[in-house]
Amino acid sequence: MPWFILAAILELVGCYAIWLWLRKQYSPAWIVIASIALLGFAAALTRVSTPYAGRAFAAYAGVYLLGALAWMWLIDRIQPDRWDIIGACLSLAGAAIILYGPRGSVPLVQ
Repeated sequence: MPWFILAAILELVGCYAIWLWLRKQYSPAWIVIASIALLGFAAALTRVSTPYAGRAFAAYAGVYLLGALAWMWLIDRIQPDRWDIIGACLSLAGAAIILYGPRGSVPLVQ
């Protein structure tokens, strides 16, 4: 889970740097910050202990959603409403099922 959290922080920082550049007309130097953060995000996501990239990416989506809502609350100063919270809980439950669900010996698709 710590790698997912680090990945979410780095992805949010990278995307926000691009947001500032394109939407708020900040200096193009923000592209450098975005690039470094997004490279760090990708590296952090490879550290997740699952043998399949797709499963790591799918499970990460739930953690990212929660991080995005925290970002909205802390940076944008918009408090998540009950639907945001319910959606985040469902998303995290899905991520947990993807990561920790029992796996049979036969794959679904061959």
